[in-house]
Amino acid sequence: MDPKKDAYGQEIWAQFKGRESFEIVERDDGYFGASGGVKTYFFKYEEWQEHEKKAIKFAKGKILDIGCGAGRHSLYLQENGFDVLGIDKSPLAIKTCKKRGLKKARVLSIDEIEKLKPDSFDTIIMLGNNFGLFGSFNKAKILLKKFSNITSQNAIIIAETRDPYKTDNPMHLEYQEFNRNRGRMSGQLRIRIRFEKYVGEWFDYLMVSQKEMKEILEGTGWKIKQFIESKNSNYIVIIEKI
Repeated sequence: MDPKKDAYGQEIWAQFKGRESFEIVERDDGYFGASGGVKTYFFKYEEWQEHEKKAIKFAKGKILDIGCGAGRHSLYLQENGFDVLGIDKSPLAIKTCKKRGLKKARVLSIDEIEKLKPDSFDTIIMLGNNFGLFGSFNKAKILLKKFSNITSQNAIIIAETRDPYKTDNPMHLEYQEFNRNRGRMSGQLRIRIRFEKYVGEWFDYLMVSQKEMKEILEGTGWKIKQFIESKNSNYIVIIEKI
C-alpha cells in the first residue's frame, strides 16, 4: 500500500509515537465525522467497554484477529497465553503491533483470507466494529464460507457491529434512504479515512441490525450463539460453526 494512502496506519503510527491523533471519516454523500480519538485503539483491558470484556471471554484456542489495528485485543489475548495472529491491511498498523510486542502480525486484508492455511484457527475476532469489514451482504456470505475453510470444527467468530437504525440523526437517516434507493443495505457505508494530509482509499463498511445479521448468516455454515448488548447502538455477536 502507498504510505500516502494509508491514512489509518498514519494516524495509528502518530499516536504510537506520542502525538494525540484524531480520525476523520468521510462518507460518499459528503458527510464528515470525527472519531473520539485514535487513543481508543491503544486502550488496555481496564479501559474497554463492558460488552467487549464479556465477549473476549469466549475466545479459545488459536486466534485470528481481523483488522487488528494497533493490536489492543491481540496483545491482551497474547498476554493471557493465547496463540494469536493479527492481520490488517495497513502496513503501518502492523508495524505498530510488532513494535508493541505482538509476536505474530501480518499485512493481510480480509479479502485475502484464503491465503491462510485450512483449519488454522479456533476463534476469529472482529471487534472494534470490524464486522463492518465484510462490506456488503453478498461479500459477507462469501467470506463467511471462506472462514469455514480456515477454522476448526467447533470454531467461533466474535464480531462487533452497530445497529444503523438506532439513530435519530437526520443526516444518517437520509443516508440510509440514499443507500436503499441505489440498491444497497441501509447501513452499507462507503467511506474513506482522512488524517492530516493523508487520504485513504474508498471502501465499503457494513453496519447491520440483529435481524439482518441472521439473514446474512443463513446458508453460510454459521449460526448465532449469543448477542451481547452495549449501552449504545453497538452490539457483539458470538457466532458458532454449524
